[in-house]
Amino acid sequence: MYTKFQQHLTDELHSLKDAGLYKDERVIVTPQKADIRVSSGKEVLNFCANNYLGLSDDKELIKAAKEALDERGYGMSSVRFICGTGDLHKKLEKKISEFFGTEDSILYGSCFDANGGLFGALLDEKDAIISDALNHASIIDGVRLCKAQRYRYANGDMEDLEKQLKLAQAQRYRIIASDGVFSMDGNVAPLDKMYELAQKYDAMIMVDESHSAGVVGETGRGVTELYNLRGKIEILTGTLGKSFGGAIGGFTTGKKEIIEILRQRSRPYLFSNSIPPMVAAAGIKMFEMMSSTNELQDKLHRNTKYFVEKMKAAGFDIKPTQSAICAVMLYDAKLSQVMASRLLEEGIYVVGFYYPVVPKGQARIRVQISAGHEKEHLDKCIAAFTKVGKELGVIK
Repeated sequence: MYTKFQQHLTDELHSLKDAGLYKDERVIVTPQKADIRVSSGKEVLNFCANNYLGLSDDKELIKAAKEALDERGYGMSSVRFICGTGDLHKKLEKKISEFFGTEDSILYGSCFDANGGLFGALLDEKDAIISDALNHASIIDGVRLCKAQRYRYANGDMEDLEKQLKLAQAQRYRIIASDGVFSMDGNVAPLDKMYELAQKYDAMIMVDESHSAGVVGETGRGVTELYNLRGKIEILTGTLGKSFGGAIGGFTTGKKEIIEILRQRSRPYLFSNSIPPMVAAAGIKMFEMMSSTNELQDKLHRNTKYFVEKMKAAGFDIKPTQSAICAVMLYDAKLSQVMASRLLEEGIYVVGFYYPVVPKGQARIRVQISAGHEKEHLDKCIAAFTKVGKELGVIK
């Protein structure tokens, strides 16, 4: 059987390469930061990391992780409910709750696990999930693993959401599920209007803060801070792998009874190892740093505003953004790959995205700004985009 299947896979891979859509992995040989070196030896500027606050190589986080490695060892070798709960896990969960203004928190190996283990632990076939059409794959997979009735509304479309909420009145309990920041466009969910509709139609809300925590809101506390709804949203999920140090680990935070039932029923939590103590220690340190200063968030906001304004002035088609994500629209899949390759030659590390990651005909290069970027980094990136954009006919 495998001989036939092997030929099928080989043909599929050749088709991707022929279409210019094959995904090559570029190997980084330095710490993740604004300026990195790849395995070819080339020095490049990284504009495609989720390292929004520039903390991936932060010395204070590294120090905290090293100390925990010496004091608590390498790993827990267990799931939480057997013998995998350490004091650092509990302390980090408390820090997460304090940061978001919630009642309790639970840690996972990733936010993909947090979303995958959420809905099925809370709802059954008598209930309903109303999901934004552009939600992250982890939310989509989590919904698929749940027996609840499924409704979907157009991205950020509150009229459509209201229509779906009316239909979902036939079910017992309802949860509206949405990304906080949509990772391919950079737009923020209209949580204020979602909250009004949830109150009107007796629904709860779940928001994935992965691309919004540390970025959105005056102090980076995410969309609930942006819309003055701290503590009012039932469920937030998020990751330690983006703004919060860029390592590994996810969480769900919200109402205490929800968190308690997740500890009893959520399968990724019950059947996956605890995050390493050193990751928990670095996470604790990170939340302490973010609670003491707003310097990084302020710099990120300045950098993003500057970059977007300059790129628009150069003539690029930029999706409206309220985050650190700048979607440079190219529309053609192959063009996105060619342009990304040319930009790498100019010392700018970015990636082109195309279907099925984004809708057909909506190919783009997603630029992600960081507090780790200095003005000279931004200017070099803008100059490279302008040069290559003119060469390829993207701008005049």
